Amino acid sequence: MFQQILAGTLLAAALLGSANAGGCPDHYVDGRLPEIRNPRLAVATRELCYGVFGVMHSGVTRTALWSAEHLRADNVAAASDQSRINSFHAEPRLPRAQRAELSDYALSGFDRGHLAPNGNMPDRRSQRESFSLANMVPQDAENNRHVWSGIEHIVRKMAAKEGALYVLTGPAFLGGNLRKVGNVLVPSHLYKVVWNPRQKAGGAWFIENAPTTQYQTMTVAQLEKTIGIDLMPSLSAREKEAMLRLPHVRQRKPRRARRSQEELQ
Repeated sequence: MFQQILAGTLLAAALLGSANAGGCPDHYVDGRLPEIRNPRLAVATRELCYGVFGVMHSGVTRTALWSAEHLRADNVAAASDQSRINSFHAEPRLPRAQRAELSDYALSGFDRGHLAPNGNMPDRRSQRESFSLANMVPQDAENNRHVWSGIEHIVRKMAAKEGALYVLTGPAFLGGNLRKVGNVLVPSHLYKVVWNPRQKAGGAWFIENAPTTQYQTMTVAQLEKTIGIDLMPSLSAREKEAMLRLPHVRQRKPRRARRSQEELQ
């Protein structure tokens, strides 16, 4: 399925081309972007830089391949004072033939799932930036609103305690039964990896994009092998094998007064 989708979009993607890295090294461990090892993922990629996060966008999947954050405790504190204002929008910096549109998600049954979450955004500008569809993937609604919300909450607590973390969040497109909503490819799985520079250890949550409460935890090295991306190329093999203790994820239910079903989609 992925090969068919890729073949159908490869010519257009080649004509539009891939941009060089725009340069927002502050969001990445040692200032180095991940390196894509899977050639199927490397077509028509474009780096987009925002105030407190960056993404690598794929014109083939019409999603980001990852979001990157240097999540600091002061930003977490500032974000806790921000009320949510929804402003979902197509990314104007992307070619129309490569980007997601609001119409792709309409009536799809999937949430527009943030990669760099709104709950990490310390001000109105960064909050609006997080609502770009370039920072979204089609995500199972139950997954997004419960177990994934719990993972996001844990990462904020960890950053507040440790002072700062590097966080990479993204989709995985595994297997032969992938589907699309509109023109956007639906990921089979989602991951969130954190690197703690103080402890010099990292770890990742990896979960099927389905209404499940089950997830895996793994080292950075294990996740990289699974998804075909060298997520933190400056780290040694030994550092990537150092497993950070990741807290158990509690299921979180959004407060209806603040986040209605329409807001979450």
